[in-house]
Amino acid sequence: MGPSEIGNLFLSASALAGLMIVSHVISARDAWAPLNRRFIFGLRVMMLLFAGRALFILTDVQFFRFFILLGASLIPISVLILTEGLLRRHAPPMAKLWVAGGTAVFAVLSLWWRDSIDPARLAGLMVFQLSGFAIGGWMVLRRDRASLTAAENRSVERIALSLVLLVPLAAADFLLVFLGFPAQTSPLGVLFLCWLAVSLGRTHTGHRTPVVSFMAIVVAAALSGTVIAFMVPLTTDETVLTLAVVLASLMVAVLVVEAQSLRTEEQSQSLLRHLAEDRSRDGMGFLRGLQSHPLVEGAVLVSAGDLAGLDGPVLRHVFAVRPVLKRADPPFTDGTEGDHIAHLFGLFDATHILLADDDPLTLVAVSMPALAASPRAELELAAVQRMARLMAIPR
Repeated sequence: MGPSEIGNLFLSASALAGLMIVSHVISARDAWAPLNRRFIFGLRVMMLLFAGRALFILTDVQFFRFFILLGASLIPISVLILTEGLLRRHAPPMAKLWVAGGTAVFAVLSLWWRDSIDPARLAGLMVFQLSGFAIGGWMVLRRDRASLTAAENRSVERIALSLVLLVPLAAADFLLVFLGFPAQTSPLGVLFLCWLAVSLGRTHTGHRTPVVSFMAIVVAAALSGTVIAFMVPLTTDETVLTLAVVLASLMVAVLVVEAQSLRTEEQSQSLLRHLAEDRSRDGMGFLRGLQSHPLVEGAVLVSAGDLAGLDGPVLRHVFAVRPVLKRADPPFTDGTEGDHIAHLFGLFDATHILLADDDPLTLVAVSMPALAASPRAELELAAVQRMARLMAIPR
């Protein structure tokens, strides 16, 4: 194999790896959810296409072109099925008829895996694929936004955004010979789609964050490829191949990290999990369960008897101002209140002290490792305090 074949093999393998990562992420959530099934079907269609490409390059056996052609034939129908699921509406009957008829025709033509009927077949397949993407894009633009939730609209826009890059790169594959590109470009578009699909798990992030991150990776790949091109004299084609391979490598690496990060968050033993899963019927039972939590293991329940030497009204005033006291940021540093706060933290060697009940005065002293005291953990502590306080209010 020459450099071009090796580069294209690597790009196809990278796209296949990215698709497998996204498929695993979605399957781990709920593989049988109606929308997830549609998405997974589309992912597997693309996996079929890139697996066929990789096997064809490796073996030069013409039979593997069947998988490439069949996968390419099924892309428009997978786009239509996914778009209908995302928008929760049917495509126009004529659009369905066009996609179904085209899929049947090109699926049959894929049985003739030799290239004797090309480039006519490839030209028709390119037009058919572009029409499928156009139908999906038209449905997205014409959708009734009010009929979808904010999260559903965000998902639609995120997937549609990937087509901005995927469609021209996929079209370039068909025109590879005429354009003189040394590498197939669609794997890079597919990896961008995978990037945006995985980022849907970050419900708090907008579209700008993944796009900016992708652009940062593109810049890093361009700089790396340029340095390599200067270090090792390369032709223009070899430089383009190098840039594509570096970009694909970075994208797959980031996808692995992002997928693992999402999985870790889903399985994390956060305080929010304690809030959701605790079955206590009173505030004290809820707080005792908190004592065994890994993040604040050993939390101390402080009863009114433990506070006998302190002025109750002063403490109540302190906790009325700040229900969750933080050693690093006390609400008072001087006067009687400041003395009481310093005494409390010194007495229990705590980093945070939470108000659990007013009558009798009950506190929770927590010692949280400095490295674990992230803004998220601070917010979770505040939520725990709020829940304990509400459970302590007599009904």
